[in-house]
Amino acid sequence: MVKIAPSILSADFCNLEREIQRVQTADLLHVDVMDGAFVPNITLGLPVVRSIRKHTDMQLDLHLMIDKPVRYVAQFCEAGADLVSVHLESDHPQNIQKALDIMGEYGVKKAVALRPITSPEAILPYIDQLDMVLVMTVEPGFGGQPFMESQLKTITRVREIIQAHNPSCDLEVDGGINPSTARRVVEAGANVLVAGSAVYKAADIPGRIRELRGQN
Repeated sequence: MVKIAPSILSADFCNLEREIQRVQTADLLHVDVMDGAFVPNITLGLPVVRSIRKHTDMQLDLHLMIDKPVRYVAQFCEAGADLVSVHLESDHPQNIQKALDIMGEYGVKKAVALRPITSPEAILPYIDQLDMVLVMTVEPGFGGQPFMESQLKTITRVREIIQAHNPSCDLEVDGGINPSTARRVVEAGANVLVAGSAVYKAADIPGRIRELRGQN
């Protein structure tokens, strides 16, 4: 089944508890952490993640768009993350591995994320231990960007690698997801979809979540 992970980047941060409740029928809650260094934007950090954890039992899907995430992975695990994604471009391979090892020590699901410039084969050193691979279909840093058609080939190739090495691994796609692009990325091999404005700007949020799952 296709899983939906609404991104709180598109939520009303003055009413965050209410905004989380509005997406309760989804499968995961996607939390974008940006540091203004790895990406040209700053969003939220540990205090907000801790607060979110107190107000929902939804699975927290933390996407760390930060430089050298190994420095903070333990703290985000302690703050209540259920799954953490680190970008392969954010540090040297040995530190990416160390970050994944820390997730394992905390019992948190492990994921790596790929910018559009990154080859699908970059996941190969890690694939056997991953719970998820996140493919970006926009340049990370800002919500509301248009979907990058070229990334459909990347999704297809990542799915091939997953099937060959770790079939239980999820494939998440983030960027420009709406009812039209959702169908296409699922056909390419994705089974977890991050959607921000497509969910939060919908008149009927539960209906939109069902639509993105392909249930309408």
